Amino acid sequence: MFISDDLRRRLFKAIPLPQTPLSSRSFDIGSINDTIQRALTSAGLNTQAGPMKGVMDTIQQSLAAAGLNQYAPAAGEHGLTIDGVAREIFTQDTLVDDAPKRPRAPADQVQLGEFVSLSFTNHAGTRTYKLYVPASYSGQLGEPVPLVVMLHGCTQSPDDFAAGTRMNALAEQSGFLVVYPAQASNANGSKCWNWFRSEDQDRDRGEPSLIAGITHEVVANYHVDARRVFVAGLSSGAAMAVILGTTYPDTYAAVGAHSGLPYGAAHDMVSAFGAMKGSPGLSGMSHRKKPIAGSITRGVPTIVFHGDRDLTVDARNGAEIVEQATHGYSDKTRLQASVRQGTAVGGRKYSHTVYVDAANQPVVEQWVLHGAGHAWSGGSPNGSYTDGGGPDASAEMIRFFYSQLRAGTA
Repeated sequence: MFISDDLRRRLFKAIPLPQTPLSSRSFDIGSINDTIQRALTSAGLNTQAGPMKGVMDTIQQSLAAAGLNQYAPAAGEHGLTIDGVAREIFTQDTLVDDAPKRPRAPADQVQLGEFVSLSFTNHAGTRTYKLYVPASYSGQLGEPVPLVVMLHGCTQSPDDFAAGTRMNALAEQSGFLVVYPAQASNANGSKCWNWFRSEDQDRDRGEPSLIAGITHEVVANYHVDARRVFVAGLSSGAAMAVILGTTYPDTYAAVGAHSGLPYGAAHDMVSAFGAMKGSPGLSGMSHRKKPIAGSITRGVPTIVFHGDRDLTVDARNGAEIVEQATHGYSDKTRLQASVRQGTAVGGRKYSHTVYVDAANQPVVEQWVLHGAGHAWSGGSPNGSYTDGGGPDASAEMIRFFYSQLRAGTA
């Protein structure tokens, strides 16, 4: 049995939401239960017997799954479970600092979308992926929506990455689709994207063709604004996001790279470890692989996050992603840079550099996270490789993506 949309709205409007993150447990769970009971009773529904008793039990289990009470199903009882990603819609921290126009996933977001599993096959192989479709999506009847492609890091999965980045919660708020390609274990034993292999660094070959193929499939099957398709990733996923921005600038309007490496940083496993550790040859790009002639038609807007205490991927790699990104504009316009220092709500200090073009449009951003290691900034502990100290990399990336005026092939 399902609760009607009208009743659902009445329930969550009535529930007194806390002003601090729910994980603090600084509010009265009993009052929430009492409010739910009163709301159902005022609607003429008996929660003590009949079908509505089952509805009340489901609500209790949902609250428990979100960590909001001590309810636990009896042995053998099959109750409703809530995916960790969806739960984050209720427990979203506010780790963003005081700069304006930064999207936040609201604590009172209650309408959950679909998180579906799909697969894609081409000449390079097969990859599964998960697609998050927000509740607000209305298909061909509504306006075309943006699409964000999220590439997980080594040992991660789409579910883990979605939970850690809270990107689905932001999708609910802002109305975009999120697709999470999954690396196959038979392609890499640690489920890393093979950014370091020459055959996976070119357009229409290897893993770039698979991820671009997934992207194009979602664009074709859903009402997506092809001018607002973005790609982001963590670690090996960030390195692959940079490759996609380099080789498919006609597909991806902007790139988000967290703790990643620049294009062409390596050509095999040995050189990959050297690049990750910041080998002496890292400075400059003369030794790096160059994109295929004609594959880059313009600079791709890029936002970069990197911890300066990252012991897995040296922070010099983040700086070189920025160097490559700004280099794409050098033959057209002189970029102006501004730097500010800040402290996120979670306590993390950072340096934020913004490069703007002649029209004062931000085209490259660099966030150096002071004291941070190899982890997604502002992420949730429900996912791996996250740093709750902030700033919120997910929210900042969406802000940057949405600010881009030169989207797609325009």
